[in-house]
Amino acid sequence: MRVYHFSEMPYPAAWEHAEREPIRVSLPNKYYDPKLGADLLNQRLDEYMLADELGFDLMFNEHRSTTTCVVPSCIPTIAMMARQTRKARLLALGATIGVRRDPIMVAEELSFIDVVSRGRLDLGLLKGYPAEIAPSNMNPAGVNSRYWEAHDLIVKAMSNREGPFNWEGEHFHYRQVNILPRPYQEPHPPIWVSCFSPFSAVEVADRGYVCAASLDFNMTVGIFNAYRKRYSELGRPAPGLDRFAYLCLVAVGNTEEEGYERLSKVRGWVWSSGQTPEQYLNPPGFNPIAANVAMMKRHPNKSSWTHHTVGRSGNAFNPSTGPVRNLLDSGMGFAGTPDQVFEQIREFHQSVGGFGSLLAMMQGGDLSHAETTDSLRLFARDVLPRLKELGIPDPAQRVA
Repeated sequence: MRVYHFSEMPYPAAWEHAEREPIRVSLPNKYYDPKLGADLLNQRLDEYMLADELGFDLMFNEHRSTTTCVVPSCIPTIAMMARQTRKARLLALGATIGVRRDPIMVAEELSFIDVVSRGRLDLGLLKGYPAEIAPSNMNPAGVNSRYWEAHDLIVKAMSNREGPFNWEGEHFHYRQVNILPRPYQEPHPPIWVSCFSPFSAVEVADRGYVCAASLDFNMTVGIFNAYRKRYSELGRPAPGLDRFAYLCLVAVGNTEEEGYERLSKVRGWVWSSGQTPEQYLNPPGFNPIAANVAMMKRHPNKSSWTHHTVGRSGNAFNPSTGPVRNLLDSGMGFAGTPDQVFEQIREFHQSVGGFGSLLAMMQGGDLSHAETTDSLRLFARDVLPRLKELGIPDPAQRVA
């Protein structure tokens, strides 16, 4: 198993205003102190560099107009790490091409990063979060078709070696597409897609991409099973573990109590992500009808999973405010001593049918720099080597 360290690079100092104003989309930026922000961002970048030294891979994402993640584009962050790190895979999960207007620029910038890093880029192409629709000034209707057209255009631009080509699609029109530099990896970096329902897993399986699920045991089982079923329907051999990834919160301590305390801070991400005005959570036309129906069946009285989830024991709980132990039951988080964290990951890995990459949010909320680096060191020393027992996919054998 490969392990990717991840932080959304939050700005929790603004969250004290949540009782009066939502902290996503519409919170005035007067509540952001650039001097404090500079300290926090550089701490997060230092943690990424430490993670590279310790043997982790690295994951990056982006959101707009929110204090839960002050990274409006993952591309500058990955570009910095492409130069400052030496070993880690650099996973862009990702570039939200469903709400970007120029996919060719995305292809050019990510190809540049792949060359600088000498082929260490993993290419995550995402539709985007519903709350990004407003700040990007995009029409939510048709975002799915716009996303897949942008995807097809980026893949062709990265793979083409025969000079300029013309693109006349429904959403994008280019007369001269000929990107330089071309990617270091042939024909392009491995592609990852985040899946939030079995519906989305089917199309990802059609293309053979890495399927990344997150934060929920029951949903992950459904997503992974749908992916495997689609592979079988297509007459392919069973997909390897390197086709599956799982994102969760992780906190390691010298004692169980310390690990749990750190997880309670990291889960500030869960609470803060739910502080979004209702009108931005599910803009009309953003999700397919079938996905909306499934969501309403799971949470008939709530618009967001952050209010309510169900663990493997069948008990419903609020992940933002309930006991930290409930996060372990649902697979949303792993915490405790190194031995406990390893056993939790091993057991979860078996219960969902296996996955080749763990996307570990080891910094979140108001977890301090000192606590984060200690958790990273404990994981690297006492957990990471033992995860070899679960199988490590060879990057050289990955299917693009």
